[in-house]
Amino acid sequence: MKTKRLVTTAMLIAIATVLSVFQPFQLPFGGGITIASMMPIVIIAFCYGTKWGLFSAFIFSLLQMFLGAKTITAFFLPGDSQMALGAALIVCFLDYIAAYTVLGFGGILKGKIKNDLTAITLGSVISLSLRYLVHIISGAVFFGSWAEWFFTQEGFYAIGAKIMETFSGSALAWVYSFFYNGTYMIPEIIITAILTPLVYKALSASSALQKIR
Repeated sequence: MKTKRLVTTAMLIAIATVLSVFQPFQLPFGGGITIASMMPIVIIAFCYGTKWGLFSAFIFSLLQMFLGAKTITAFFLPGDSQMALGAALIVCFLDYIAAYTVLGFGGILKGKIKNDLTAITLGSVISLSLRYLVHIISGAVFFGSWAEWFFTQEGFYAIGAKIMETFSGSALAWVYSFFYNGTYMIPEIIITAILTPLVYKALSASSALQKIR
């Protein structure tokens, strides 16, 4: 059973990693909408429990760091994106290790809600919302200086002007981070919440879940 769990987990992490590469929509400073790339991690957590889910999500976070090596390297090398060493390390921890590891909470409601489809749907919303929260914190603290630029871009100018009249300083940085990260995380949450129960139901119907548990 342990071997089967390891093999299944590795397969689902691989699927999640491949799905994360395809991003129909990408933002200029990190983040993008994928085809439910976090769904396999939520399914792992739901099938095998939170502890194993967190471990699997941590492995997934390391793979995401590898895929984001170009962005990460820019934080440490001379250039417009260079940051102080301590700040760069914290950003890497927040935006990769912490942000993806919290996906392991996807199965936190299993057994607490009788209907598995409801439990996994809410679990996906909770775990992805936690990732969203981590990105908000990182964005506000370390990238808040981009707020004015962001709110003057096409598509945000109308609401951006009003926001900049209302907020300033650190408050504007938090609003900016909420909006910036929300442009890709909110669609990700919606997509994952819709597809995860459908995929889980299909696997259950085909008895695939019984075979991998």
